[in-house]
Amino acid sequence: MTAVAYWLFKTEPSTWGWEDQVGKGDIGQEWDGVRNYQARNNMRAMKTGDLGFFYHSQTEKAVVGIVRVTAESHPDSTTDDDRWDCVDVVAVRPVRSPVTLDDVKAEPRLKNMVLANNTRLSVQPVTEEEWKIVCGMAGLEPEKL
Repeated sequence: MTAVAYWLFKTEPSTWGWEDQVGKGDIGQEWDGVRNYQARNNMRAMKTGDLGFFYHSQTEKAVVGIVRVTAESHPDSTTDDDRWDCVDVVAVRPVRSPVTLDDVKAEPRLKNMVLANNTRLSVQPVTEEEWKIVCGMAGLEPEKL
């Protein structure tokens, strides 16, 4: 069994929010529309079963849920441009307490987290240690996800 990797998926809740993701049920949804090479490359590195934080950008700026990758990198169905790939994700569960960008920046153990230093990157890697810290801040037990 390969180790699970961790990620953060940023979305504008007015375009695609947590309730939209939950509404897709076990079918899940393509994480489409990403047009940044670094974010695309992050998705190309993902494996089925990897976990991610579902992050609302814009005004809320907070981790609001957990998603699981259910399909590895494949062509993005929203474009005919073969440079752009996406993965499929399914909602796992909401967090008990949203973790805001300010919360992340205020936690010294997260000073190197990509989110704290590059808030514009839409799909980001998260280390195992960062995953555990943010899950704890969110009121979740990471080993039970």
